[in-house]
Amino acid sequence: MMAGKDAAPYTEESGHLAIAVVRDVAVVTLRRPEKLNALTGVMRRELAAVIRRFGTGEAVRGIVVTGEGRAFSAGEDLREAAGLPEGSLTAEAELFNDITRAVLETRVPVVAALNGIAVGGAAEMTFCFDARVAAPEAEIFLPENTIGLAVSNAASVLLPRLVGGRAMRLVMGSARVGAERAVELGLVDEVVPRDRLVEHCVELVHRWTPVGGAAEVHLRLLRPDPEVVAAAMEREALAAAEVDAAGVARTGIERFVQRGRASAASGQQEQEQEREEGEGEHEVGP
Repeated sequence: MMAGKDAAPYTEESGHLAIAVVRDVAVVTLRRPEKLNALTGVMRRELAAVIRRFGTGEAVRGIVVTGEGRAFSAGEDLREAAGLPEGSLTAEAELFNDITRAVLETRVPVVAALNGIAVGGAAEMTFCFDARVAAPEAEIFLPENTIGLAVSNAASVLLPRLVGGRAMRLVMGSARVGAERAVELGLVDEVVPRDRLVEHCVELVHRWTPVGGAAEVHLRLLRPDPEVVAAAMEREALAAAEVDAAGVARTGIERFVQRGRASAASGQQEQEQEREEGEGEHEVGP
């Protein structure tokens, strides 16, 4: 990341967000790389608060959101969700929705710097961003239909706004889309080398916000209609409640978590076997 001033972790609760003001642009980094920056409920509340904090335009010219490590974000922390009481999924989706509202309320451009995979709600929250710039290794993965969850963040209207009629195939097929294909579809605006990703997004904000320009007016004119977004969120909340009440979502989440634990256990066994083999080779050495 480019050097910035006032760089500090946002530690009010989670400690998993970091903020650096880089050339008058707020760079917000999701910092939970050991969990692929999966978003806990606390992190989602904090992200919405940070966007509102800088979105007034009084301190910065724009906001860039990116991830630390090899992922932008693995989406909602489903292991946390698996431990929540029944009937809580609507409230969990609302935490994503508030990020979307925060972005659409800002008076400055908001740009996603997709450094790696963006999954589920984390991908969907960027659909309302003013630009999405990806590194070559970035992917967008929409697994909700397979897991048994409903889309959120007004994705039911924001995704078709970006990709048109392809939205149905992407959601129903739980698509996993690479960076170049994402550009072709309209999910991503451009692909740039990872080592220049954040810098490029900062430069984009500067190009869009010239002194004496009308950026704020055009953001208001060209962004999605807030009433349409609100109506979509209401429909999605009903859908979330439906799959929650039917037990579909809970079953899917538990299946996902169990699969993750099995994968982790298998990986640990392989590491232990490799270590034992390595130790054995060392003992037999000359």
